[in-house]
Amino acid sequence: MKRTGVVAVLAVLSIFLSACGINSIPRAEEEAKAKWAEVENQYQRRLDLLPNLANAVRANGQQELALQIGVAEARARTAQTQIGPDQLRDANAMRNFAAAQSGLSSLLSGVRVNVTTEATPNQRNTDLVRDVLTQIEGTENRIAVARRDYNLAVQAYNTRIRTFPAIIGARIIYGSQPIQPYEASEGAERAPNMDFGNYSR
Repeated sequence: MKRTGVVAVLAVLSIFLSACGINSIPRAEEEAKAKWAEVENQYQRRLDLLPNLANAVRANGQQELALQIGVAEARARTAQTQIGPDQLRDANAMRNFAAAQSGLSSLLSGVRVNVTTEATPNQRNTDLVRDVLTQIEGTENRIAVARRDYNLAVQAYNTRIRTFPAIIGARIIYGSQPIQPYEASEGAERAPNMDFGNYSR
């Protein structure tokens, strides 16, 4: 009889702890961290890809992207501003990261293409520039998706640790704190000025 009572108490305790988020809170936190890792992965992909794209256009010699100008400096700034999983609750660190990445995004959105005015345009050059622009657009889309997925994971985690009954486990067992979402940098609501006109060096 006593053994049955102990089993019953353990079963009730197990259900209670499960309801309090004993497993779901760490899972939600790890999901948010994994999504942040994907954000960093996509930013790293952009850092690795852009110089190669710029070099391909520059080597062609006919048309080039203005992202060559300042891309090294922008890469250095973004490479120096990194966020680790332990900093996801730091609003200032998140803002600094967003600002650094925004600088590189602005460089890309303000891209200018030098289109030569030859009587017979070189189709290969035109195709190369088009392909590079497609790569840049695809890269920015990947980053946008990764940031969205991270924010959704953060929302799920933050909601879980603030709602009953998981709030009990969040406060008593884990001492959970909200994670910062990725926020757009100041001025991001203004559309960038795209200039595809001719320019001289």
